[in-house]
Amino acid sequence: MTVVLVHGNPETAALWDPLVAALGERGVSDVVRLSPPGFGAPVPAGFDATVDGYRDWLLAELEGLDGPIDLVGHDWGGGHVGTALMERPELVRSWTSDILAVFEPDYVWHDLAQAWQTPDVGEQHIAGMLGGTAQEKAERLSAFGITREVALEMASGQDETMQACVLRLYRDAAQPAMARRGEALERLAARPGLAIIATEDHFVGDQAMRYRAAARAGAEVAALEGLGHWWMVEDPARGAEVLTGFWNGLAGR
Repeated sequence: MTVVLVHGNPETAALWDPLVAALGERGVSDVVRLSPPGFGAPVPAGFDATVDGYRDWLLAELEGLDGPIDLVGHDWGGGHVGTALMERPELVRSWTSDILAVFEPDYVWHDLAQAWQTPDVGEQHIAGMLGGTAQEKAERLSAFGITREVALEMASGQDETMQACVLRLYRDAAQPAMARRGEALERLAARPGLAIIATEDHFVGDQAMRYRAAARAGAEVAALEGLGHWWMVEDPARGAEVLTGFWNGLAGR
């Protein structure tokens, strides 16, 4: 079994450090972290940072890995998991996402996303959010509940390349783009899925919407009471418990 972790915005693979350590304590050592282009990884020549561009990137990465694969996506990483596996569910043994509700027809992007989707406003906002010194960037991340150590690691990857990729991706994903892709959400039921619902995560739709999306995708639900968007940093032991419990239930698949 290979666990594959895919992070989102405005993150780098350092986000997973606490969870990887907690998984190791539970005997899970074969872990691969995939960094989307522009988010802690170089942007290849010709790469277009669109929803479909990241879908195709993830499909190519999965094709190059030995299986069976248990795929975990957080934030936009969860979005990439969804769009990729709607096309090629056979590439994994299982999948996990904490952002399924973005595929619901009535999902409304959060305030930050709507700012980035607005010409000129988005450029100014993202430069302020991801600019400055490493210390300043880390302070902003810490305000969201990310530990100081992880925030400092991630700050090094928050550069102008990430800023450009954020704007391109969110503008391409402006509704009804994600709702249209969500018309195929039921295809995810082809492989066992887990929808993580952190109850204090207010970026990814309301509770009813999130449970509805999980049902459409044929996914089990793990509710993380009291945890927010960065649940894997806030309580990595709990995250590891939920994930390993799900994977252990897939014996023989």
